[in-house]
Amino acid sequence: MAKQRFDLKSPEEIARIRDACQIVRQVLGELREAVRPGLATSDLDRIAVERTRALGAAPAFLGYRGYPAAACISINDEIVHGIPSPDRRLNEGDIVGIDFGALLNGFYGDAAISLGVGAVSPKAQRLMDVTHEALSRAILAAQPGRRLGDIGAAVQGYVEAEGFSVVRDFVGHGIGRHLHEPPHVPNYGSRGTGDLLLPGMVLAIEPMVNAGSPETTLLGDGWTAVTADGALSAHFEHTVVITASGPEILTGGPP
Repeated sequence: MAKQRFDLKSPEEIARIRDACQIVRQVLGELREAVRPGLATSDLDRIAVERTRALGAAPAFLGYRGYPAAACISINDEIVHGIPSPDRRLNEGDIVGIDFGALLNGFYGDAAISLGVGAVSPKAQRLMDVTHEALSRAILAAQPGRRLGDIGAAVQGYVEAEGFSVVRDFVGHGIGRHLHEPPHVPNYGSRGTGDLLLPGMVLAIEPMVNAGSPETTLLGDGWTAVTADGALSAHFEHTVVITASGPEILTGGPP
């Protein structure tokens, strides 16, 4: 029998991951409320650090592989890993993606949201709506006994039918005692392929959707990934555990 490439989490481990995820959920909720035109992205990062520490946890991204901030804040054509800065301010009509993780008692939680700054264009709103719906469809596909490819196929099939494209250079991942664990969770693929989905798997599922082509470019800071054609991008993420009765969103509300 082939060696399993990922760990199945025990009920006790899942409970600890859920605790970390609920801190992520609370902090993202506060960041959502803080977003407004004129706000520096470094102010959002400061709020994230202060609130996470006040809740007894640590910001998961700060210092991870040298990343210099607690939150990834990506604006408009920035797909993921945008670095907060006092010189970068939110403008009316922007799309801002906020990706945030927390470490609590040795376990990680991770989630991301995209939202409009003030009034946004119909195209920008539709991009965010489609990306959010793609995440919902991906989670619904994460049923025990199905395959990882079913998750990616659910995202890709829906997104491309809506006229958008799926980023392939960045994918979701397992999560638990480490921020990134096997398996990779692509947002594209074929149904019935890939690893079998089993109860106890904990996955960070995160569609990244572009309004133009799926190609990406890395900026000179070594972190910020942008769309190669300058088109808008959106990103949503939840940490999800697969149970015998179906997926549970750990970064969501009560089960």
